[in-house]
Amino acid sequence: MPQGSSAAAHDAAPTEEFDVIVVGGGNAGFSAAHAAAERGRRVVLLEKGLPDQAGGNSYYTAGAVRIAHHGLADVADLLEPDERHAISVLPPYSAEEFAADMATVTSGRNDPALTEVLCRDSLDTLRWLHGKGLRYRLMYERQAYSDPQGRQVFWGGLAVGSVGGGKGLIEQHTRAAEQAGIEIRYGIRVRELVSSHGAITGVTWTDAAGREGTTHAESVVLAAGGFQADPELRRKHLGAGWQAAKVRGTPLNTGDLLTAAIAVGAATHGDFATCHSVAWDAWFPENEGNREFTNQLTRGGYPLGIVVNKLGARFIDEGADFRNYTYAKYGADILAQPEGLAFQLFDATTRPRLRAEEYDMPGASVVTANTIEELAGLMGVDPAQLARTVADFNASIDRSVPLDLAVKDGRAARIEPPKSHWAIPLENAPYYAFPVTCGITFTFGGLHADVHGRVLDQDGVPLPGLLVCGEMLGGLFSGNYPGGSGLTAGAVFGRRAGTLA
Repeated sequence: MPQGSSAAAHDAAPTEEFDVIVVGGGNAGFSAAHAAAERGRRVVLLEKGLPDQAGGNSYYTAGAVRIAHHGLADVADLLEPDERHAISVLPPYSAEEFAADMATVTSGRNDPALTEVLCRDSLDTLRWLHGKGLRYRLMYERQAYSDPQGRQVFWGGLAVGSVGGGKGLIEQHTRAAEQAGIEIRYGIRVRELVSSHGAITGVTWTDAAGREGTTHAESVVLAAGGFQADPELRRKHLGAGWQAAKVRGTPLNTGDLLTAAIAVGAATHGDFATCHSVAWDAWFPENEGNREFTNQLTRGGYPLGIVVNKLGARFIDEGADFRNYTYAKYGADILAQPEGLAFQLFDATTRPRLRAEEYDMPGASVVTANTIEELAGLMGVDPAQLARTVADFNASIDRSVPLDLAVKDGRAARIEPPKSHWAIPLENAPYYAFPVTCGITFTFGGLHADVHGRVLDQDGVPLPGLLVCGEMLGGLFSGNYPGGSGLTAGAVFGRRAGTLA
């Protein structure tokens, strides 16, 4: 990102006019800016971070996007060439299946109108971004398993991702914005929304040098993320103990603009008491906001092993569903354990199947031993208890059911808690334990808006001049989250907000 964009803010007059202000430079904010600019609007994007901090949470993602499609032929024109396409199996994933997954993982607490638009517009929005130069590929290393015929079989309704992950996504968005004449300003902290006669007419801000100013516009689009990086707001809304969660992504999403919008009459919507949180490397020394390793500190291989706490006891069903439908809720379960700590256990059979980008990253925390008892000692867990847990788990597996990692195979461990699928015994040395804690990604509660991103007041009436998208839009998720749907939602509702702005 060009340093010169930041300097532009310093030279600007304290009060100025644009057609559209976008607050937040992640995937949603850029999508809104693109949509407004293609309508000929003069757009300024105000990013809180300096160039080496920018990109919001989007920068830290793996870049996965969940879209409805009819199979590989339907999306092939969006994808980078890959010789593996010829041996790939990508099952169709309809908008109805997408909507059903949204309802299932949220226990029906998702907003149906927002969900319908998200699912219906997902593929068309990706095509729109692709037309602006964003690049996509099939995520073989994350979302496919090799079957006995040597085919690459995709699973869990998710296959497509950005080339270069989150880093590539932000680079490509930035390039497209610059080509469209969108003015990007870095190091701008928006403080308040300016209103006049009931309409939002601009923002006040402070730049990186401490200078204050006001920018006016016909529309303000809020895309500044949730409150996950503010420990006190986490404690207030998520509950005691959430101060200890590790912030996976940007440290800049502190809820400032949620507070500012509520102050001018915006209504809230969605579940403020839950969030997206994952199993996260507990012992890596720089395990918050790490811009080098970003998403690689996630530990998503638990469906292949078992997870135990400091007492040596299992506490989740590691095979309840595909990882895509469980990973975003298990961080909260880990945080509730003693010391907010757990261990993912694998053996010589399962260890080679783990995603290399996560489990083989430089400095990944792991302890290894030739016996379960020795492993327990390195974990700080009672050896006898861990040995009992592993033995009981191994004995409970229905080994008559064949293992198939690309489907929900029903190969269960009939124990409490059960492991519903992919139960593989831990019986071949060496053994591995990866320490994990809770990594918080983003919060689910946000502003109330209609399907076009127009922010609503307490009476359900749009606040003139104010729109919202991305993680600030409340109502889509509650308790859990289908993998890849966040970036898709940011693009879909960012595009819609920018189309009205």
